[in-house]
Amino acid sequence: MEFGRLITAMVTPFDEQGHIDWEQAAKLIDYLIDEQKSDALVVCGTTGESPTLSDEEKLQLFDFAVKHTSGRCKIIAGTGSNNTAHSIHLTAEAEKLGVDGVLIVVPYYNKPSQEGLYRHFEAIANSTKLPVMLYNVPGRTVISMSTDTILRLAQIPNITSIKECAALDQVAQVANQAPEGFVVYSGDDAAALPALAVGAYGIVSVASHFIGEPMKQMIQAYLEGHVVEAAKLHQQLLPVFKGLFECPNPVAVKFALNERGIKVGSVRLPLVPPSEEEAGSIRKLFD
Repeated sequence: MEFGRLITAMVTPFDEQGHIDWEQAAKLIDYLIDEQKSDALVVCGTTGESPTLSDEEKLQLFDFAVKHTSGRCKIIAGTGSNNTAHSIHLTAEAEKLGVDGVLIVVPYYNKPSQEGLYRHFEAIANSTKLPVMLYNVPGRTVISMSTDTILRLAQIPNITSIKECAALDQVAQVANQAPEGFVVYSGDDAAALPALAVGAYGIVSVASHFIGEPMKQMIQAYLEGHVVEAAKLHQQLLPVFKGLFECPNPVAVKFALNERGIKVGSVRLPLVPPSEEEAGSIRKLFD
């Protein structure tokens, strides 16, 4: 399964009562495909506030996204959790709805060993025919998959990629040693170009809610050997890459979308809207 170079981790629009806003979800999907040039969307990832979505809401979102995109881009369903059996169940339900792949996060809080991580992902992958994207984000899960564990998992046929938020040396090692067909995506917007330079295939992005087209130009420039042009684009985009994470994700991105007239609503507790100072800093990113 080819997910493309630029994948957007989509926010979940809420109405004033905190319920999913389906009309705005449709508009957001169209905007991310048509204006921001996303090749694929992650639905119900961290940026989609997956910790506060019920299973019913997640399945409704997967179904809605598949039907609304109608093949215009790939849909990757966030079905991972720190409960292996629950992840298998949600993955099976997502597969029935026609998603193109699943994103499975490293189990958080229960802190499994590397062998536990391997068996967790192995069990989920063996339960589905869908392509599986691993998600290594030690800043949120406390533990990190080792290079050796990732390379073991890459031998499983339908584990086809990883969203990697660990150090660039791990990106380089995995990209160099993984079997053909397994690709690495940077999970950090600010590391997108450096990650490409050491072997990454693409980016799973938050900033592509706003600067997807120039990000795609940056990727293409690098792939065509125009390294100086790619570096200049990276330098121009870096303030947005960094600024959107000055407060907990997706607080800044939802605020900025609302400011632009894309009404995605607020965040669910325990996240809160930006302070006045934070809001001022977010506005300056797009002045």
